[in-house]
Amino acid sequence: MVRHILSATVLAALLAGGAWAKTDITLGMQLEPPHLDPTSAAAAAIDEVVYANVYEGLTRFTSDGSVVPGLAESWEIADDGLSYTFKLRRGVLYHDGATFGADDVKFSLDRARVEDSTNAQKALFAAIDSVNVIDDATVEITLTKPNGALLFNLAWGDAIIIDESDASALETTPVGTGPFKFSNWVQGDRVELVKNPDYWGDPVALDKATFKFISDPTAAFAAMMAGDVDAFPVFPAPENLAQFEADPRFTVLVGSTEGETILSTNNKAGPFVDVRVRKAVAHAIDRQAIIDGAMFGYGTPIGSHFAPHNPAYVDLTANSTYDPELSKKLLTEAGYADGFTTTLKLPPPSYARRGGEIIAAQLRAVGIQTEISNLEWAQWLEEVFRGKDFGLTIVSHTEPMDIGIYARPDYYFQYDDAVVQAMISGLDAITDPDDRTEVLQALQERISENYVNGYLFQLAKTGVANAKIQGLWQNSPTQANDLTGVSWAE
Repeated sequence: MVRHILSATVLAALLAGGAWAKTDITLGMQLEPPHLDPTSAAAAAIDEVVYANVYEGLTRFTSDGSVVPGLAESWEIADDGLSYTFKLRRGVLYHDGATFGADDVKFSLDRARVEDSTNAQKALFAAIDSVNVIDDATVEITLTKPNGALLFNLAWGDAIIIDESDASALETTPVGTGPFKFSNWVQGDRVELVKNPDYWGDPVALDKATFKFISDPTAAFAAMMAGDVDAFPVFPAPENLAQFEADPRFTVLVGSTEGETILSTNNKAGPFVDVRVRKAVAHAIDRQAIIDGAMFGYGTPIGSHFAPHNPAYVDLTANSTYDPELSKKLLTEAGYADGFTTTLKLPPPSYARRGGEIIAAQLRAVGIQTEISNLEWAQWLEEVFRGKDFGLTIVSHTEPMDIGIYARPDYYFQYDDAVVQAMISGLDAITDPDDRTEVLQALQERISENYVNGYLFQLAKTGVANAKIQGLWQNSPTQANDLTGVSWAE
């Protein structure tokens, strides 16, 4: 009996001293990734699980958007800008025990840029001429022309480094070099990661991380209130944020994202071939009504595909002012005085589903009827992104500095403009910051004035977390839930 009493006393002392600090975390996500290989799909949910946690690249983004060394500890750039020599970290192991080295860098980057590559951001690697192994810890990347964005491009999740022997199984069994190892995936429910004890860098504070998939906003609210999830970095029900702010158990994190939320338009589908029709759509949209109605006031109106927090941003919202009478006039000029009918295919996020209903009503008011289809994420990727079978859709492009997609005629909204293509090609060769800003601003103006898409708002990052959690990113410079600096306060 005495032994039991002493044990209870010791246990109480340990608990009081913080020796039992929590070391696991459960994060809520609205979308489940279609798989776990960021090099073969465009779904943001993949990177939200694995970026910096499971996989790493030569460089990486930090919470403020800076690019810092990753698996490359340093690099040298040739005077002519046509060669980058990377010194790789030594002693790095993959989660299966294999040794990381220069051959893996060559394999990964060659795999990303080959003709039949399935990499959704293959254009990131277009300037690479060759990847040459100098020795086990040194790689040279040569370019066909200078590319001032190379280090930035290599920080994307699409540029992770993998072992060739693991490549075919990454979708279901990810193996990387990161501070967490893949443990389990219960499809339809959760992905589990565990601490990597052999990590080359600073060890993480968490022993386990679970990503719980909760698509319904009401269920997400209930899960947070019940403590079934510890944090929801992108909370899907902004109408509940005031309630969380009033509750001392929680912290509300409101920040910026790279997410340009747009009414994507199929530029090769029927009426949308005509710029007057696309302009009519732009002027039929009341952006503030969408922000207020779908996002409860969270979001910044945009008039082009560019983040307002970027120093090169130009405010072009005046190009798309809400003017339904102008919309009707433009439709008449284009030969659609009686309007027309098109599809509006919506992925699961609430900004799309809620925003879609508002936009459908606004378009109906000028004579454009929409047939709404609510798609699951995998369906959206198949029909819209890959199949290009749509008239309109709503999606947030969360990739950083992704204006380059407008130079890709085969991209899902199928915009083909030789001027933009030449501008993007020229931008890649410019390293002077002021000159790059000038080109970026001209690009914003070009796509805004051509009304390629309906530009709605910059997605705000509205997250909720247990107040004892520290280290979560407030802003989203890339699509990630980076847990490398996350811990629980004692």
